[in-house]
This record gives sequence, structure tokens and C-alpha cells, in this order.
Amino acid sequence: MQNPPLLSAVVLAGALSALVAGCGEERSEGPPVDEAPVGTSSGALACSTRITYGDRWIHPGHPEQYDVASGLVTWDGSCVNEGTNSYAVLSNGWKPYFTGRDACVMALDTDCSGATSCATRVTYGAAWLHPAGHAAQYDDVGGRVTWDRGCTNASPNSYTVLSNDWAPYFSGTDACGVALRYTGCGGLYQNPVVPVDCADPGVIHDGTQYVAACTSGGSANAFPLRTSKDLVTWTAAGNIFPSTRRPTWATGDFWAPEIHKVGTRYIAYFTARHQDGKLSIGAATATSALGPFTDLGQPLVHDAGMGMIDATFFYDTAGVPYLVWKADGNAVGQSTPIHGQTLSADGLSLTGTRRTLMSNTLSWEGGVVEAPWVVARGGYYYLFYSGNSYANSTYAVGVARATSPLGPYTKLGNPILKTASGWVGPGHNSVVTGPGGDTVMVYHAWNSAHTARVMLVDAITWPNGWPAVPEAPSSGSRPMP
Repeated sequence: MQNPPLLSAVVLAGALSALVAGCGEERSEGPPVDEAPVGTSSGALACSTRITYGDRWIHPGHPEQYDVASGLVTWDGSCVNEGTNSYAVLSNGWKPYFTGRDACVMALDTDCSGATSCATRVTYGAAWLHPAGHAAQYDDVGGRVTWDRGCTNASPNSYTVLSNDWAPYFSGTDACGVALRYTGCGGLYQNPVVPVDCADPGVIHDGTQYVAACTSGGSANAFPLRTSKDLVTWTAAGNIFPSTRRPTWATGDFWAPEIHKVGTRYIAYFTARHQDGKLSIGAATATSALGPFTDLGQPLVHDAGMGMIDATFFYDTAGVPYLVWKADGNAVGQSTPIHGQTLSADGLSLTGTRRTLMSNTLSWEGGVVEAPWVVARGGYYYLFYSGNSYANSTYAVGVARATSPLGPYTKLGNPILKTASGWVGPGHNSVVTGPGGDTVMVYHAWNSAHTARVMLVDAITWPNGWPAVPEAPSSGSRPMP
């Protein structure tokens, strides 16, 4: 493990000279809501700074997780420990406190001159072992860097690993300390982004917004839809199949919907139980990602001998459409192959030869691989999938890759996302490009009461030609995707 290299600092215009009129007094627990105006108080502000505090911020009586202050407000990234807590001093004199030592996390976003593209200042605690020639107590990094507050002892010192794979070392045991300042990243968020049941989220961007569809099981209105501009704040937007438009061939068990743009229209691929009792894959078309959807009138994939579930769609780099899905072998004591096959140009019929892309072969997968999602990137096709039992902590996300859309696929091995940080059984993911341009995973996990599979969002990185979801599932504050 090595310390990060010396990087040049990002210097914000105005730095520590900007003061907010009347707000220069010291705060012991963050500014009260009536002292940090949100919006304007009298006349238009020339410019302002939105200060979003991390989830450990101590803010009694302040219902919001942010303040908006007039003028350019900055922070040098320093975090001061005081007893069991810590605090930061902003350029306007505000002094927000945070629960825990080295717990300062803030995002500063301004419309003043001097605004920057998304960047992170990583400020190390006093015990940090500086690399040779690195005098500063911090590093500035383009983009988003996070820390899960983990600390590994390596006698006589300790180290932690940041989301960008930096491994700073600290003098002494359990001595890791990192403060994080985000500028120009759009604020902070915290999982879950949908706190109610939203299993198997299928998410796309339709050109103007993100659209998510979720499993509905036996509900009268099938597959609830939600929309979002930022992958964090979601608004209900009806259903793929309101009760009056449900497919006549399906009796229930409406699972795993995904909406994809195929040609000039949208197709919802989904799982439902056929009248003969077998789970089958259906398809419904619409001119908008929000419908109304018209069912094909019969299953797209149906097998009288075995259920077929969890369909996903993708185009290869030559523009050829494919359908990938799972045979539900685990329901009849068999293995669970994931199949792939070319589709007609309209996405409504299978063509070519069906291929088996993978099956459950690794110990962590147990008796199941399912929930495929395919991404083309850098000369490879990456097949994300989930393995083991959705109902408990064994459920996890794995990945395999191939140079051809129908394989052969080679598995990475260990899962890239598994139970952690209080989230149980994360899985059945979609992969999208976030508003900030990063690759993002949207997935479900059980809530703490194990009563709902809620929706979470975390960033994907691509070290060494494979995807990773560092420090996920996340529970603390993260910069917006």
C-alpha cells in the first residue's frame, strides 16, 4: 500500500476572504436555520454558495441538511478534533460540528465567479505519514473521492483505502483520519434514494430524465414507474400496466421490469406468470418511456418445461439488438443458465441461435445466477449479474466479460457488491451514466427491518479493466452521482 502522489491544489477564487454580512460569528453546532437564509431575504443576491453538510453534522433544530449563504463561501478542508467530535471553520466564520473525530464532510457549490468543475479535497488527519516531498496536509483530486471510515492496522501504523484506491498511512493504531471537501459536485446524498419497496430496479435515461421501473409482484397495478433528474430524488409516474391494461396472458408475479429504447420506440421487457403456471418473459411497446404500454399479446419467451425470467436488452457495438435472460432452474432443482440471443430489429421476436452465456459455477453464487445487465465498454461486453438467495445476506453482484456479445464470458470471480454497512442482500442492478458523467450502479437491498427491498445508488469505477463499486453499499454521505 502506498500513499497517494503529490497533486497540485485546486485554488478557489476568493479563498478565505469572502465573508457573509452579519454571519461572521462563531457557530458551535452549525448555523441555525434563521441565520442562514435559503434563497433571498431582500432583493436578488449577486451570487450564493450552497453548503451541504455530511450526515454526521450536528444540527439540532435545523431540519435541512444544507444552508445557502450569500457570496462565495470556502473551506480549506481542515477538520479539528475536539473531544469526541470535530469541527470545520468556513471562510464566513461558520463553525459546523460533526459527530466523531475526523468526521468533517461538506460539499460547496456556488454560482459565484471561481466556481469549479467537480473536485475533491482530501485532507488527512494529524497522524498522516507524509510521502517524501509532500508538505501539504491534503491532496486535491478531480472528480469524486469517498471514504467509508475504515481503518486497517499494520503495526506499528494503520492505513485506509479511499475509493480511488489511494492508501494513506497514519502513525499509530486506529489512527486513520480523512476530511472531505467537494466543490462543484452538486451536493451530497445518502442511501436509500427510494426508501420504500422497489425491488429489481430497471433504470434508463430517456434523453430528458431517468426512468425506473420496479417489481410489483401481485399488486393490481403492475410495475410502478418513477422519474428523476439526478438519480437521487424520485417522483412517482404511474405504472407500466395499470390494472385495466394488464396482459391477458399473465396471471400474476410481475417481476423484474426493464424499459429500453429499441429503434424509435420503447419496449418494456418483464417477467410474469403464464396461465399455464410457467414464469415467462413478456414485452410491451410505447412511444414514451412512461407509456402507455401495449402488451405484445403473448409471451416473448415461454417454455412449457421451465420458467424464464429476468430479461435485459442491449445493442452490440455494431447496432445488433440482443435479449439476455435467466432460465429459472433453481425452482426445479437444476442449474440456472443465463441465455442470450439476437432479436429482430423491432425487438419483438427472437432470431438467430440461443447461446448459454454462463451458469452458477462459483461457490458464492450458490444455486442461482440471475438479473443480467450487459454494458459494452473498451472492447469488452460486461455482464453484471446477481447470485445466491435474494432473501438473505448471501445475495451479491458479480461480473463477467467477453469480447463478443454472446461470449464466451469469463467471470471475475469474487462478487463486486455484497452485504455491508447495514445493507443486506444487495443486487439486481442496472448500470447507467450519471448526470456527472460517471458510471453508476442502481440496485436494491433489504432495509434494516427486512420488510422492503429499497433502492440504492453508488458509483462504479473501472480499475484494471474490470468494474468495481468501491465502499458500497454506502450508508454515509456521498457526492451526487
